[in-house]
Amino acid sequence: MVTCPACGSEVPDADAAVQCPHCHLSSGLFQAVREAAGPTSGHDPAYLRTIGELLATVDLSTPSPPVGRPVQGLLSRPSRFPSLGPGPGTEVPPMRSAPEIAPLRDLPALPPAGTSEELRRRLEEYFQLGRRLGLDFTDFETRSRAALLTDDGASLEVLSREMFVHLASAIAEEYESVLSGRTELAQFTPTPSVDIELDAIRRAISVGDLTGAQRRILLVRDALRRVEEEWEVGRILVTECDLLSQTLRELGGDAGPANGPIDEGRRLLGEGHRGEGERLLARGAVALWSLLEPRLFEDLRRIRDRMVEIRSAGADTAGAVDELRNIAVELRQRNFVGALTAYHRLKAGVDRAGPPESTGGVEPAESLRTTPSA
Repeated sequence: MVTCPACGSEVPDADAAVQCPHCHLSSGLFQAVREAAGPTSGHDPAYLRTIGELLATVDLSTPSPPVGRPVQGLLSRPSRFPSLGPGPGTEVPPMRSAPEIAPLRDLPALPPAGTSEELRRRLEEYFQLGRRLGLDFTDFETRSRAALLTDDGASLEVLSREMFVHLASAIAEEYESVLSGRTELAQFTPTPSVDIELDAIRRAISVGDLTGAQRRILLVRDALRRVEEEWEVGRILVTECDLLSQTLRELGGDAGPANGPIDEGRRLLGEGHRGEGERLLARGAVALWSLLEPRLFEDLRRIRDRMVEIRSAGADTAGAVDELRNIAVELRQRNFVGALTAYHRLKAGVDRAGPPESTGGVEPAESLRTTPSA
């Protein structure tokens, strides 16, 4: 009896079992996940040596990446997660169905006319709110000083109404912004306190309490920031798995054997079991990488050969070499998203040059100058 390296469940007969009965990881990936999840005992993974060799063959002035200190196991380095980010065109799939909150449809009615003293207090409140929102009220300030000097009640009333419309529009934009952030996070975890505040903001706006609405928006932003930080690792892992699966499909592979832990990890995240869900997603990413690695390096060899041809034809391949070097750096840090993002940029740049036999040569050097990494 062995233990599944993804979820820790016992598998009665690993030789006969097709997959883990709990998370459905293919038994053929047990060893690969087990090896990648732990320390490498002082030896660099084979793919780091391979990428170093590829880099050396296209840039003879650049040696293979230094060995340095041993690369640690994938799951022993949680600090790697903040450096990851979604690759171009990738989206984070939802974990759960979140209840919808309707956007604002109508702005509040204009406030009623008031006495001169009421208008003065109202304008002062509006100016304070405008400063908190970072709005440019220079014109309003000039008009306000002129109206106050002459005690022009009609002008003060017009100014009050214009400022109200301006502020209400700004508050509505702020509301839509926090609502968008809440909708995104609610795909991963329930946001009951935020939802209550959003309802209160809508009520405040409907009755023209713009100051109260703005205070509550600040509270919602702080709450969303805390939730986002708490769930950052899970969201990054989902993005990582999605990009790995997408690249594997593009290269003709099948992500099916590794999908079990990923689906289970996403389900657990959606139910609020963050730690267990993150562990399964991380192991699922390792399983996907073990499926992707041979296909990826096969394509990198093709790209390397094309780079050599292009350089032999007299074109500048410095940008492409830089991207290949970026792949090596990201792989050393076990940053699969960064490595695959650099790979896609490299592939797009080299493939744009086209085959020599169809073009009669190569495009100008600019065709291989990929967009620098952020």
